Amino acid sequence: MKQILEDIIRTENIRTVFQPIVSLLNGDILGYEALSRGPAGSPLERPDMMFKAAEEHNMIWELEYLCRLKALEKAKNIVPSKMLFINVDPKIINDEKFKSGFTKEFIEKSGINAANIIFEITERTCIEDYKTFKKSIDNYINQGFRIAIDDTGSGYSGLKMLAETHPHYIKLDMDLIRNIDKKALNQALVKALLEFANSSNMKIIAEGIETPDELNTLIRFGIHYGQGYLLQKPSPEFLQISPGVKSMITEKQAQNQNQYVNNMHNIPIGEIARFDSPINPCATGSAVNDIFKANTDIQGLPIVENGVPTGLLMRNDFYSKLGTQYGVAIFMNRPIKLLMNNSPLIVDYNTALAQVSNIAINRREENLYDYIIITKNNKYYGITTVKSLLEHITQLELNTAKQLNPLTGLPGNLLIEQNIKKTLDLDEDKYIIYFDLDNFKAYNDTYGFENGDRIIGLTANIIKECLSSNSYESFIGHIGGDDFVAIVALDDIEKTCSDIMQVFDNRVKNYYTEADKNNGYIMSTNRHGTVEKFPIISLSIAVVDNKKHKFKSPVEVSRQLSILKKKCKIKWESNFFIY
Repeated sequence: MKQILEDIIRTENIRTVFQPIVSLLNGDILGYEALSRGPAGSPLERPDMMFKAAEEHNMIWELEYLCRLKALEKAKNIVPSKMLFINVDPKIINDEKFKSGFTKEFIEKSGINAANIIFEITERTCIEDYKTFKKSIDNYINQGFRIAIDDTGSGYSGLKMLAETHPHYIKLDMDLIRNIDKKALNQALVKALLEFANSSNMKIIAEGIETPDELNTLIRFGIHYGQGYLLQKPSPEFLQISPGVKSMITEKQAQNQNQYVNNMHNIPIGEIARFDSPINPCATGSAVNDIFKANTDIQGLPIVENGVPTGLLMRNDFYSKLGTQYGVAIFMNRPIKLLMNNSPLIVDYNTALAQVSNIAINRREENLYDYIIITKNNKYYGITTVKSLLEHITQLELNTAKQLNPLTGLPGNLLIEQNIKKTLDLDEDKYIIYFDLDNFKAYNDTYGFENGDRIIGLTANIIKECLSSNSYESFIGHIGGDDFVAIVALDDIEKTCSDIMQVFDNRVKNYYTEADKNNGYIMSTNRHGTVEKFPIISLSIAVVDNKKHKFKSPVEVSRQLSILKKKCKIKWESNFFIY
C-alpha cells in the first residue's frame, strides 16, 4: 500500500469530484464539496482507504495537500458566488506547513475569493488541544475563510467541538439522516441540533439525503441545506440539480410558509428590511469616510461583492480604527475589506423575527447592536437594526396577547377560525380536532370554579404535551370554557387520541377527594334541579380528516364536529370519533 500511495502522490494521480450543497428553502445551490478519489480500479480508489493508508505511513500531510491543490485547480471553473467546501483534518489545520501553504493570498492566486472557501473539518482524528485548535480556526476566520464541522452526530464531532469552534456550518452525519422520516429519536436529535444552530447563527447541512420522504421531513423541520444522491450525485463537473427535485423543494416550502397565521414566530425578517446602498470591499477608507460624513443617520455599511454580502462596517468600528496611531495613514487609501467584520449576522428573508431576535441577542457584546444583513435568494436584500427588530416584536406580542385566552394562554376564537380557514384554503392534509369535557358543570358546582379552572389548565397541558410529541405540526386553540380545538399533521391519529384520553383519565382523578375517586362519581344537582350521580370527568374527542373530505368552509367543519361530539357524549367515558 505504501508504494501505491507514494506513486499516487508522486504522479498527482488524484481525481476530484464535486457534489452540490443545496438550499432546502428554494433549491438554489450554495456551493460544492470537493471529494477526492484515488486511481480508478486501484486498492486506494476509495477515499477512506486512501486516507487510512496515508495515516498508517505518516503521509497524511502530503495527501491532504495534493487533494486541496487538485480541488483548487478544478475549482477555477466554479461559479464565483458559489462556496467551495474543502475537507481538512483537524491535526493538519494546526500544522505550520498548512498555515504557510494555504493562506488567503494563496487562495486568491487561484482566482477564488477566500470568503467562498469553507474548511470542512473532518472527524478522522480526535482534537486533543482545543485551545490551540480554536486559535488556528480564529486565524482563518479573520482572513475571511469559513468553517464547517463534518459528521456531527457521530464520532469525535460532539457538542464540545461545536461550542469551541462556533462554525458557520454544521454538517449532520448521514446516519442521522437515513430514514429520518421513520425514526422518532433521530428526529428529536436533529430538531435539538437545529434549535442550537438557529440560536447560534449557524447553518445546518443534512448529508446523505436519498429519498423524497427524508427530504420532505428535513424541509418540514426547517433544515437550511441538504446534500445527497437524491439532490445530485458527485461529478467531475459542477452540476445543477434537476428541475424535478427543485420543484419538490419549492412546493414543500410553499406549504410550510403558509402553514400558520402570522405571529412573531413566522413573520419573515424580510418584511421589516430597509434597503441601504452597499459598498464594494475594494472601496477605500476615504470613500467610506465621505459616506458616513454625508449621512449622519447611517450607523453601518453593508459590504457586498457581486450581489453577495461579504462583510459589514459599523461607524464606531471604522472611526476607532482610524483613531489608532497611523490609522488615517494606513486605512484611508486602502480597501475597506481590511477593516470590515468578515462574519456579520446574515439571515435569509424568510427567517422568522423571533429566531433572528434570538440569534442577535446571543452575539458577542461588542457586536450586539451591529446591523443585521438580510439576503433573498442568497443575494443582498437590505438590513435591519436591533432597535427596529425589537420594536416590531414588542408590537406583535401585544397584538397576539389580545387574542389569547387568559386562563390557558392559548389562541382564542379569532385565531382558531383563521387557522381552520387557512388549512382549508391551502387544502392541507391535516386533522381538525375538537376536545370537550364531559360532566364538567357538575364538577364545577361541587368543587368550585377555582378547581374547575385547574381542570381546564390540566386539559390544555395534556393536549399540548401529547400533540407536541406525536405531531409534525400543530396549532392548539382554546374556544373558551372546557372546549379546545387543534389542527395537526399526524401519522397515527387513533393512537394519539388514545394517548390523550389515557393520560387525561389517569391525571384527572387527582382533582377529586379520595371518597369521590373511590366511588367513581359525585352527587350533584342536574339542570332540572334533581340530585343525581355524575361520573368522573371524561374527555370527548371529535376528529375530522381534511385530507379525506376536503371541507369548503369553517362552518362546514364546525357542523361535522358538532355531530361527532354528540356521538361521543352518548358514552359517559372518554372516547373519540373520526370522520
